[in-house]
Amino acid sequence: MSLSAPVPRKKLHTRTIELNGYHREDGLWDIEAHLTDIKTYPIPNQFRGGIEPGEALHEMLVRLTVDDRFSIVDVEAITLNSPFKICPNITDVYKELIGINIGVGWRRAIQEKVKGRLGCTHITELLQPLATISFQTMMGNIQKKTKPKDNIEREKHFKPMVLNSCHAWAEDSEVVKMHFPEYYKATNDDENEG
Repeated sequence: MSLSAPVPRKKLHTRTIELNGYHREDGLWDIEAHLTDIKTYPIPNQFRGGIEPGEALHEMLVRLTVDDRFSIVDVEAITLNSPFKICPNITDVYKELIGINIGVGWRRAIQEKVKGRLGCTHITELLQPLATISFQTMMGNIQKKTKPKDNIEREKHFKPMVLNSCHAWAEDSEVVKMHFPEYYKATNDDENEG
C-alpha cells in the first residue's frame, strides 16, 4: 500500500535523517543521527559562493553516548554544511547534555540547554528521534538483562517504557493483553461482550 497518487508536482526539497544505534565494546551505547537538506534548485549563498542543486544546504551529525541507565556520558555534534559561516560555532554547546537522562524530563532538558538561540535548530531537532532510537537500540538488551522476579520488578522496567506509549501498547489493547496481561485493563465494551 502507498499514498494516493499526487497532483502533478515538482520536487523542491529533500531532508534525509539517518539514525543508528550501536553497542560499544566498552559496554556503552552510541546513538547517532545524520541530517541532510538538499534542494533541487541553485541557492544564492554569500558564505559558500552559491549552493548547487543536490549539494547539501544543511548537513549535521550528532552522537550521544549513553550508559545502560540512559544517562548521557558524552555528546559530539558537528556541522559539515550550513548556509552561514557562524553555524558550526554552536556545536560544543551540546556537551551541556552530558549527565542528563533520556526519559522523563528529556524535552524539558532540551528546552533549557539547547533550544532556540542557545543551539542549532537542526541539531536540536535530531535530539527527539535520538531519544526514541536509544530506546529501540537498548530495549532488547534491557529485556535480556532483566528477568522479572515479580510484578514490582516488571513494573519498574517495562511499564514506563511501553505501556500507553501508542495505541498498540494502550492498556486496553490486544497487544498488551497478549504480552503484558497483568497490565491489561478491559474497556466497558470488553466487559459487556464477556
